[in-house]
Amino acid sequence: MGNAKNIPKDKDTLFLPYQAEWIRDDSRLKLMEKSRQIGLSWASAYRQVKTTSPRGARYDQWVSSRDEIQARLFLEDCKAFAEILNVAARDLGEVVIDPEKKLSAFVVRFANSRRIHSMSSNPNAQAGKRGGRVLDEFALHPDPKMLYSIAYPGITWGGNLEIFSSHRGTQNFFARLCDEIKHGGNPKSISHHKVTLQDALDCGFLFKLQSKLPADDERQDMDEAAYFDYIRSGCADEEQFLQEYMCVPADDETAFLTYDDIAACEYALSDEWEIGPDLIGYLPNSEFYLGVDVGRKKDLTVIWVLERVLETFFTRSVIALEKRRFAEQEAVLYELLDLPQIRRCCIDNTGLGMQFTERAQEKYGDYRVEAVTFTNAVKEALAYPVRHAFEERAIKVPNEGTIRKDLRSIKKVVTAAGNVRFDADRSEDGHADRFWALALALHAGQKPAGRPEYETVTERTFTKKGAFG
Repeated sequence: MGNAKNIPKDKDTLFLPYQAEWIRDDSRLKLMEKSRQIGLSWASAYRQVKTTSPRGARYDQWVSSRDEIQARLFLEDCKAFAEILNVAARDLGEVVIDPEKKLSAFVVRFANSRRIHSMSSNPNAQAGKRGGRVLDEFALHPDPKMLYSIAYPGITWGGNLEIFSSHRGTQNFFARLCDEIKHGGNPKSISHHKVTLQDALDCGFLFKLQSKLPADDERQDMDEAAYFDYIRSGCADEEQFLQEYMCVPADDETAFLTYDDIAACEYALSDEWEIGPDLIGYLPNSEFYLGVDVGRKKDLTVIWVLERVLETFFTRSVIALEKRRFAEQEAVLYELLDLPQIRRCCIDNTGLGMQFTERAQEKYGDYRVEAVTFTNAVKEALAYPVRHAFEERAIKVPNEGTIRKDLRSIKKVVTAAGNVRFDADRSEDGHADRFWALALALHAGQKPAGRPEYETVTERTFTKKGAFG
């Protein structure tokens, strides 16, 4: 079964060479730059069971995953290895580890009373704990530097600190650690590992994958070169492929929004963030704002829905309408604007958007629908509040590749004449349409407009100069 060409010497081995090397490395501090989905979390779970379960083991283990789902999956892998190794282990389920801060962890306990605690990304969960540390997908945590700063003291009295992750931009603390190791003399004496997708394929990864896939899976017919191209073509763009699979961090110097700022404002994968028109209609006291970037043939029309709660904006819907007739696009927009909870809408009034905006204003009034004509100055005025919202963690956006790509695609360019221009490369997914729809929605929410209110004047005071007062 399968068409892989790189076959491990021992076909039945549990671990490929790069996994086995990671498991054997007992360095106090160790770090791996890695491709996505190459089985490092799985190998680390094995190491934690081997380290924590023997009689005489001295330390508990504290594992920090990027979200609750990954934390649960890590513990499931630990339980599976405990069974394989014939180690007595009891699943304690979700255990409260700090009632005051409402922090919990998924816990498995061994016969020696030592435990593995698997938690989501809250750095505070690491505070005051002794024992080994595992920081899984470290760069994807909302604040990697804080997580490291709190986790590192926990190994003062013994244990290891293990960090492994794919990259998230050049300004991320993980990238800075890697740069310090490779080019700064490695002052922390971190044991460094690096495994790209190509490295994993050379070690027999595709053979292992095909042995687990259904017989009719399309990847069964691929060799390593075909699988490499398959993964590459499925990525949002080349930047994503190089970063996620080839350990090349995306350049934050040219991007308007850094990966750190975007990641810190993304919903967790388990969050249910979407709210449709039906539910909005049942929220009479809520405030929603729309941004509409209009396209027809080359670009998408994107409608971005934000809910304002105090000073934070929560994305509640991102509607991408590709090559749809204007009548269909208007029907989607009008279903939202019919709701009184939609307080304000800003529409791209440039080019094709002019007719779209005019018709919406005729139907709903220019106090609810604002026309925004894109110029360089207007784009600058729209773009900076978006960056400020991300930097201040005052916005929540979906954890989706196409959205992250659009947010990353905006570049600030200074022309030879000294003028500032905000632009992005055009692609099959549009021309940063989601970014501008978000910018327009944020503009609508930051400049709320209400229906004009009139006060009846029952008495006027006439001054000596004849003016009304």
